[in-house]
Amino acid sequence: ASPWQAIRSMLADAKEKQYEGGALKGQGGDCYMFRVDEEIVLDATVRGNVARFINHCCTPNCYSKVVELEGRKHIIIFAQRDLDIGEEVMYDYKFPVEKAKIPCHCGSPKCLGVMN
Repeated sequence: ASPWQAIRSMLADAKEKQYEGGALKGQGGDCYMFRVDEEIVLDATVRGNVARFINHCCTPNCYSKVVELEGRKHIIIFAQRDLDIGEEVMYDYKFPVEKAKIPCHCGSPKCLGVMN
């Protein structure tokens, strides 16, 4: 079984609202989704690997890329440079610009203040 669930964009929007409302016991309103393409979103909120906990940063040390291998799409995280031992892995979530802003607390000197 996959560590995540592939769902369509419309369902992802509905599930995101459920998660934000605390629909899952013990989940705390967190949501771990990654858009693969225009139609598919990977939902790792309930089940997923540790990569779902990689934090956003306005000046990241890594980047994500969706690649197709053997007919399946995969998300790969690449380091932009050699990372120090114990250094936190961070990438830019690249959320779409929306009216409702998501505050950013990345701590970077070049922080934009919002993730979208």
